[in-house]
Amino acid sequence: MSKIILEPIDEAFIRFNCEAWLAQELSDHFTFMVPGAQFMPAVRNKIWDGKIRLANLMTKSIYKGLIPYIVKFAQDRDYELEIHKDLHVISDETDEDFDKFIASLKLPFNPRQYQVDAFMHAVRNHRGMMLSPTASGKSLIIYMVSRWFKEQRKLIIVPTTSLVYQMQSDFVGYGHEEKDIHIIMSGKEKLSNAPVVITTWQSIYKLPKSWFEQFGVVIGDEAHLFKAKSLASIMEKLNGCKYRFGFTGTLDGTQTHKLVLEGLFGAVKKVTTTAKLIEDNHLSKFKIKCLVLKHSAAEKKLMARKTYQEEMDYLVRHDGRNKFISKLTLSLEGNTLVLFQYVDKHGKDLYKQIKDKAHDKRHVFFVHGGVDAEDRETIRKIVETEKDAIIIASYGTFSTGVNIRNLHNIVFSSPTKSMIRTLQSIGRGLRLGDDKEEAVLYDISDDLRTKTWTNHTMNHFAERIKIYTDEQFQYKIYPIEI
Repeated sequence: MSKIILEPIDEAFIRFNCEAWLAQELSDHFTFMVPGAQFMPAVRNKIWDGKIRLANLMTKSIYKGLIPYIVKFAQDRDYELEIHKDLHVISDETDEDFDKFIASLKLPFNPRQYQVDAFMHAVRNHRGMMLSPTASGKSLIIYMVSRWFKEQRKLIIVPTTSLVYQMQSDFVGYGHEEKDIHIIMSGKEKLSNAPVVITTWQSIYKLPKSWFEQFGVVIGDEAHLFKAKSLASIMEKLNGCKYRFGFTGTLDGTQTHKLVLEGLFGAVKKVTTTAKLIEDNHLSKFKIKCLVLKHSAAEKKLMARKTYQEEMDYLVRHDGRNKFISKLTLSLEGNTLVLFQYVDKHGKDLYKQIKDKAHDKRHVFFVHGGVDAEDRETIRKIVETEKDAIIIASYGTFSTGVNIRNLHNIVFSSPTKSMIRTLQSIGRGLRLGDDKEEAVLYDISDDLRTKTWTNHTMNHFAERIKIYTDEQFQYKIYPIEI
């Protein structure tokens, strides 16, 4: 019988010892083509074959978080597997220990049971990739995990500067001393004695390995948004960091992406679902109105077989389309978030049209990557106290993680097929507010189809419909002539 022996290297990697042919089979099993690799210059120029290899045949090493997959690999092939005793996690905490700890935190409210369960799972397993949907209270789970490891310095990594400030604000709101939290972004000091450091991955991935040695716990929030190579670089430099926890609301559906995150953080643990949160009244009721804009026969003929970028340039500059979006936005009651993709070509024009026609008492905000993170946080807090504000924001700044409890409407003014972007954007409207019974998403798509051609963004709309169906969201399609 063929045999694989797994031994520890450090907290990032393990070593697999086996015969050469078996090592090759293992390597092939954990090798994947990157989605869309065929369009990348490195692949086109034959510099790279477009594949990610998670098992290194030279060093016989693989990410520690993939042990469960290696176990299944061996079982499916009837190979003998020996796992070194130091790779087995032994945790003897009881439920009573956790209950006492949570009580000692003196939180301003009681955690929900799924949050407690996720916290206990993370602590007992020392690592894990927690799949917890938007508006499920990930920051509270992160806070409890962070406070549990009181003897360790904690590194909390987020994808945007807005989320740095929001995480800091959440921690202070839960009861953490602000002086014990250090934030790192562009221009901020990298050195601190604070027990908790909150930073963007962009601010630290180039730092030397010696800087990372100070941390015993690493937590990645919205981990699906980290650039894969940069995240791997950070987590490999943290090779002495025993406790590793990733949090995300969505995974992009590709096996490569999921396995990289699990390899770096640990096995996926599904915390709860959006449908369950709505059913239990933890999130607002939600419905989707799909507004399919019907373009003229002449326009359809003009745009037939155009490239995706040509189609997008046409749509974002379409005067009738932009007037429709502006009129729709101004007609909606309650706080409204309009999401766009291109700042100069689309966002600025939408903002001007809506701002010019909004009445004097209705606040209209424009948010994009050029707006300072502190100003974005100020806008977020202002909107939470308003009842009729409008935010015109780029997907990159306000589709992920930004917490606005009192949001009534979301308008997709730019088409997208990204599962992650769609679900994260929807999450902006699901949070409960004091003056809010339900949230409505207005999904705007464009029908430029001919008898022999289906336009790119109509195909993207079909992908979004699949997402809505899978997530059990209620939706209705409305064709509209423009």
